Amino acid sequence: MADHEWLRRVRRDLHRHPEPGWCEFYTTGYIADELDALGVEYELGRDFLAADARLSVPDEETIGEWRERARDAGTREDVLDACDGGFTGLLATVERGEGPVITLRVDIDGLPREESSADDHTPAREGFRSETPAMHACGHDAHAAIGLGVLADVLEGDFSGTFRVLFQPAEELASGAKPVAESGVLDDTDYLFATHVGLDHPTGEVTAGIEGFLAVRQFRADFAGESAHAGAKPEEGRNAVQAMATAVQNLYSVPRHGDGATRVNAGRVGGGTASNIVPDEAFIEGEVRGETTELMEYTYDRATTVLDAAAAMHDCTVDTDMRAEAPNAESDDELRALVAAAADVTPDVERVVDRDDLGGSEDATYLMERVQSQGGLATYVGVGTDHPGGHHSATFDVDEATLDIAVDVLVGAIGEAFKQRP
Repeated sequence: MADHEWLRRVRRDLHRHPEPGWCEFYTTGYIADELDALGVEYELGRDFLAADARLSVPDEETIGEWRERARDAGTREDVLDACDGGFTGLLATVERGEGPVITLRVDIDGLPREESSADDHTPAREGFRSETPAMHACGHDAHAAIGLGVLADVLEGDFSGTFRVLFQPAEELASGAKPVAESGVLDDTDYLFATHVGLDHPTGEVTAGIEGFLAVRQFRADFAGESAHAGAKPEEGRNAVQAMATAVQNLYSVPRHGDGATRVNAGRVGGGTASNIVPDEAFIEGEVRGETTELMEYTYDRATTVLDAAAAMHDCTVDTDMRAEAPNAESDDELRALVAAAADVTPDVERVVDRDDLGGSEDATYLMERVQSQGGLATYVGVGTDHPGGHHSATFDVDEATLDIAVDVLVGAIGEAFKQRP
């Protein structure tokens, strides 16, 4: 059994060193050290990521800053070299003869936000608050610890087949799973398990199959106009901020669709240089979502029409760049039943929920869709945790009892899956 103190130590160390997507140098190195201690073979990101499929990769300067930060924190030089350019993450593999191929996917990136320093925030009070300009505000530190814990326990068991744990980068950018899927490295997977803590379920509650994912596409629209003196010659300018503002207002008028839910959001906007200059540049960073991939694409098509029309209205141009995306997916009944059965006999599990809608998006859906398209099965397991702040908030934290519950449930379900024959 994975030792609770070890799981907690791993989780807390990773919590102190969160890194954003494609910059998880320290996290990758830390996990590599733990895998070495377990005697497990692994590949680093460049070996299992389709390079051309990576999206939202930071610029070289940003990647270099996070690499140096990891070096200063003690990350091994060979790992830093292997992950150069932001090819982070690991794929651990244990092979034991003929049998099913089972993959567990956990994500490892943090969010670019400051963590609370309040005395009632446990990480601050107990000395493992973030030491970087990022925060594990969605539990990915716990996910990485759970992945290692499951691997340690599966190693001690008697199984025939292949077991992998994918420590996936860049989930928060909705761009880490696609290059894994498109590399084909998981095409032989018979059973895929993905997991997440919290999701507004309390400690002791396990959801055997999360579904209702919204397909998502994130974009950036850059507007270009012509600058001019705002007082003396305003007629000579072409106001890019005015075009952007028109687009923001009209994005929210994209018609909803009778086939299901759709969403649109202009999350970050900006532009201009001074109050007395007609602005010649502006931008929108936004996203669209849909209950199905088709509905998401419908909304994106309408959104780009709005962006183009707003630019034309104000004699500007717009360049729209898709930054990240993920489809929708459904959990398979057969795997959901295995998870529910394992949760039923796991100590400290108080309630088992067969299925629940996420109401948001997650790029594990790329992996689920890929495995299912190759004839495999997939499920997304929710393990409840009491968290004092909401996901992505400055006060988010996890109840560390969840670590043991998640490991036990997943090990139980994976053990039963090894007894199946695809």
